[in-house]
Amino acid sequence: MHVLLIEDDTEAARFLVKGLRESGYSVDHAADGREGLFRATEGQFDLVVTDRMLPHIDGLAIIELMRRKGISTPVLVLSALGSVDDRVKGLKAGGDDYLTKPFAFAELLARIEALLRRRSSSPQATRLKVEDLEFDLLARRVTRGAREIELTARELKLLEFLMRRAGQVVTRTMLLEGVWDLHFDPQSNLIDVHISRLRQAIDRGSDHPLIHTVRGSGYVLRSES
Repeated sequence: MHVLLIEDDTEAARFLVKGLRESGYSVDHAADGREGLFRATEGQFDLVVTDRMLPHIDGLAIIELMRRKGISTPVLVLSALGSVDDRVKGLKAGGDDYLTKPFAFAELLARIEALLRRRSSSPQATRLKVEDLEFDLLARRVTRGAREIELTARELKLLEFLMRRAGQVVTRTMLLEGVWDLHFDPQSNLIDVHISRLRQAIDRGSDHPLIHTVRGSGYVLRSES
């Protein structure tokens, strides 16, 4: 399951990201409201966990803008503001749950699981598709047109990360954290080698390459048609 955490407190974010990843979740972190809004509206997440008081754009405004755009992703609000009126405002803004700080991490996990169970009662996409590239998430099977593509477990994870963000530039930092669970750049060609292998497997024999390098920024998987 893929979670977006929007939290400006560095220590709190580090603790939450570590705990969620150890609990089996894939986590993207946005450090302020502006980045959080961009990620929440451009990416594909199973759940958004957001602080309420954030730089640039507050958490409730992010939720309201998500709902206006028709994004139904469940949102759990974290806040030190714990009065009844504050909780009501959070839920009326479009939040699905509201947890007051400080909280026990076990309770956070339980609330996340409850929200995801509620969402899983409705049909979920089990395939990712960009142009003629298809990824069957259940069978872990990748095809492009009539051609089946054999990939390693790491390459499958990398491809899923890119396809879930199709059309969005993905930075090296995002790849290191989301695919390798590294929080530092090892200053090696680790990413370049894997992207090169994936590009060769995906784009080989096609007139329409899907994986592109964005100089100085990162990579993007997108259709050229």
